[in-house]
Amino acid sequence: MERLDGYYADILRAIDLIEAFMAQGNVSSFEAYTRHALVKSAVERQLGIIGEAVNKIRKLDPSHPIPEADRIVQFRNRLIHSYDTIDDTFVWPILQKHLPALKNAIQQARKS
Repeated sequence: MERLDGYYADILRAIDLIEAFMAQGNVSSFEAYTRHALVKSAVERQLGIIGEAVNKIRKLDPSHPIPEADRIVQFRNRLIHSYDTIDDTFVWPILQKHLPALKNAIQQARKS
C-alpha cells in the first residue's frame, strides 16, 4: 500500500502543479492556454506523470476504481509517443473538467 500511496501523491502533486502553472501564467481561458507555450509544455509534462502513475496503480491493483483510467493512460501514451498530434481542444476539457474529478477521486481513495 505504501507504493500505492506514493502514486496517489504523485498524481495530486501533478494536479497541484498544473493548477499553479495555470494561475501563475494567468491562463483562465482556452485562448490564453493556446497562446502560452511555457504553460502548455509544463501542463503536458504533468499530464504525462499523471498517466504514468495511473498506469502503475492499475498494475498494482487492476480493480482500482480510478475514473477514466483507460483514457488517462491512452492520453499519456499519446503525449509521449505522438506528441505532434496533441490538440489543445482536447487538452482544455481535461484541465477544466476531468482533473478536478480525478483529484477528488484520488483524495477519497487516500482516505480509505
